[in-house]
Amino acid sequence: MSGRSWFSWNRTQNVHSLDRLRQLYSLLTKNKAVTQNNKALVVETLRSISEILIWGDQNDSSVFEFFLEKNMFQFFINLLNSDPGNHVCIQLLQTLNILFENLRHETSLFYLLSNNHVNTILTNRFDFEDEELLAYYISFLKTLSLRLDSNTVHFYFNEHQADFPLFTEALNFHAHSESMVRAAVRTLTLSVYRIREPALEKSFLLERTAKPFFSQLVYDCQQIAIAIDTQHETGKVEPQLLNDHMDFLHYFADIISNASSALGNMLIELLLQKLLSVYAAPIF
Repeated sequence: MSGRSWFSWNRTQNVHSLDRLRQLYSLLTKNKAVTQNNKALVVETLRSISEILIWGDQNDSSVFEFFLEKNMFQFFINLLNSDPGNHVCIQLLQTLNILFENLRHETSLFYLLSNNHVNTILTNRFDFEDEELLAYYISFLKTLSLRLDSNTVHFYFNEHQADFPLFTEALNFHAHSESMVRAAVRTLTLSVYRIREPALEKSFLLERTAKPFFSQLVYDCQQIAIAIDTQHETGKVEPQLLNDHMDFLHYFADIISNASSALGNMLIELLLQKLLSVYAAPIF
């Protein structure tokens, strides 16, 4: 039976119910390997599962209990590891994004964050040459960052290994050509810097990531400032350069105001060392 006929056959049934989720789970277990013949069916099944789980989170706890009992998140991981193609990966990211964005109950959220499943998704080697896939991945990062606080950070951050995939994977896109991607990364980093967690700050931010990241930011801003100064001598400065420069300055201000004093002072020191000289150079 084709995917289209299966879903048409079930239109008379309640699309939001435990029975419906059981049927969808059965479909997934019968289609573990994605092919051209069943790809559309798998995509539609993933989309429908997200709808039912959101409904169940708000109306029927047995729906999410079934999701837990069958360890369906692990099935998502297995599906991803089978290299199902970009179309399925996009739907999987969209499904997860919808779940994390709309779940209301803390227990449901904590389950999705447990067992390191999210970090496994984040570190998967997606085909980011596909712009649509990249857009959904960045959207997923942003949604996760909005769920990030002192109660959930331990699901993302491995203190023993000083590993924080949500943060490190996001940094890979901090200089992306698309402004929306850069903005999402900056929003995520600010969410991290707001958290007051000693182990996170000391072993990960201060000792591993803050200085190289801040140094790169200051260098990038420095290059823009130099380009502006060079163009100013010709009498015409590109507006986009000015906009990018202001974006950097606003971002620096946000970091200093949201991060701990130790992180803020580190950034201020780098700004004084590397950037102030560029601004002051024309004076001397």
